[in-house]
Amino acid sequence: MRDSNAEDARDNGDGAARLADELVRFFRLGARCKGVLNSGDLGAEFSALMLLLPLRDIGPMRVTDLAEVKQADPSTISRQVAQLVKAGLARREADPGDGRASRLALTDAGQSACKQMREARQALIGETLSHWPASRVATFADLFEDFNSSVEALLRTMPAATPSSREIV
Repeated sequence: MRDSNAEDARDNGDGAARLADELVRFFRLGARCKGVLNSGDLGAEFSALMLLLPLRDIGPMRVTDLAEVKQADPSTISRQVAQLVKAGLARREADPGDGRASRLALTDAGQSACKQMREARQALIGETLSHWPASRVATFADLFEDFNSSVEALLRTMPAATPSSREIV
C-alpha cells in the first residue's frame, strides 16, 4: 500500500522525511548485519555482548545502572549479564560504595571480546565504504557524529520512554 504522505514529503525534498526513511532502512540492515559480523563464538547472545561496550567505556557498574545506560528493562539486562558471567566475559565484584551490592566488570576475556567485535565491525564498515573517497567517508562520519549528538541532546530533554516505545518504526 502506498503511503502518499511519505512519498509526497520525499518528492518535495523534505530531507528529514528522507532521512527518517533511510534510518529505518539502516536499522533493518543492521539487524541483518549481526549475523554477518565475524567475531567468533563468544559464548553469549549478541544482545548480551552489546553490554560489554558500556562496561568497557564507562567501567564497572551495577546491573540497574547498566539497564539505565542501555535503556532496557533490568530483568532483561540481568538475564544477559548471567550469560556474560557464565561465558567468563564479565565478573561480579563488590560495590565499593555499598558492600551489600555488586557490580559487573569486564574480565580479560571480555576486553578481548570487545576488541574482536570492534575489529569485525570495522572490517565490515571498511569493506562497505571501500569504494568511497576518503574525504566522503570523513564527511559522512562528521555528519553522523553531529546527528548522534543532536539526538542525544534531544533525548536528554524528553521524559523517559517505556522500553517498548523506544523502537523507531
